[in-house]
Amino acid sequence: MNIRKGTKKDIPQILQLLSEVLEIHAAIRPDVFVSGTTKYTEDELLSIFNNDKTPVYVAADENDSVLGYAFCIIKSQPFSNNMVPFTSMFIDDLCVYQTARGKHIGQKLFEYVKTEAKKIGCYEITLNVWEGNDGAKKFYEKMGMRPKEIQMEYIL
Repeated sequence: MNIRKGTKKDIPQILQLLSEVLEIHAAIRPDVFVSGTTKYTEDELLSIFNNDKTPVYVAADENDSVLGYAFCIIKSQPFSNNMVPFTSMFIDDLCVYQTARGKHIGQKLFEYVKTEAKKIGCYEITLNVWEGNDGAKKFYEKMGMRPKEIQMEYIL
């Protein structure tokens, strides 16, 4: 297995995995996520791949088939004038195909993201986990992540 930047040829497999991920979220929050859709379209993926601020790292097998991905966004802080300036690597989405889980691919992707973030001088890596996605939460805690802030809701 190797990890590399995502390319146009990966789009069909990434769209399939995005669909798999969406169904997990739709099962947890059908009031928010629409089953049968994906987070990004093919055109949006092309735009993401061509933007230096939105790197996508792909774990691929010996046949160069996608096993998992990490969509990232490089963000400059501060969001307001009372914050120290720094750069963050935000993991917008990290997922491994259900059939490839248990082989430490997610851990290797996360470690790769850490290495890339360090190379460009990031202060931190951040991400969001939906409440109810306990497997993802446990995975990220195992990777050493901890809560930074909690977004709360009151549904009307």
